Amino acid sequence: MNIAIDGPAGAGKSTVAQQVAKRLAYLYIDTGSMYRALAWAVLNNRVPIDDEAAVSGLLRESEIRLERERDSQRVFWNGQDITDQIRTPEVSQYASIVASYPSVREQMLVLQRHMAAGGNVVMDGRDIGTHVLPDADVKIFLTASTRERAERRLKELLAKGHQTDLATLEAEIAERDKRDMEREAAPLRQADDAVLVDTTGMTIDQVVERILKICERSGESIQ
Repeated sequence: MNIAIDGPAGAGKSTVAQQVAKRLAYLYIDTGSMYRALAWAVLNNRVPIDDEAAVSGLLRESEIRLERERDSQRVFWNGQDITDQIRTPEVSQYASIVASYPSVREQMLVLQRHMAAGGNVVMDGRDIGTHVLPDADVKIFLTASTRERAERRLKELLAKGHQTDLATLEAEIAERDKRDMEREAAPLRQADDAVLVDTTGMTIDQVVERILKICERSGESIQ
């Protein structure tokens, strides 16, 4: 099966998708990290963030590579491991902006579909079930309250030494949700045939088990 997991920022998609893939021995593809990689490159190459042509050209001339480790995924930009550098608040904000550009999404679409062509993939992002893999066997829309998503992000950033506060993160997440849902190219929305999973108050293990049960039922119906 191919499994698509969509949802807003901070819903836990990457963590959950990674564990689901591990349990099923599937390939995990974090599409969000691909946009973060481009955002990191835009920052480091001083490319104007409001110049879609320049941002798209940077992507066209570069290589993004994802490598699977036993419990994680490494992200490379032109051969450089930037896995840790793409998780800063500034990169997060830039990632949402570059992801709104149609020319960028078209290039990413080709890369992502090529990665999933072999099947047995768990892919997470904003538009996987609606746009990238519309024929995915299982579609999950993962969400949580804005406050809980901000609290999760705060813990993650503080653990990495980044200083911020809950109110700022909550505002940033709300702004990013609005941008993702209102963009013209493949906006964030729940696919008609996706199962909604609200993770508010749930542990990661509980969410993973819930999705595995959905996959099991889907697998039985396919057989």
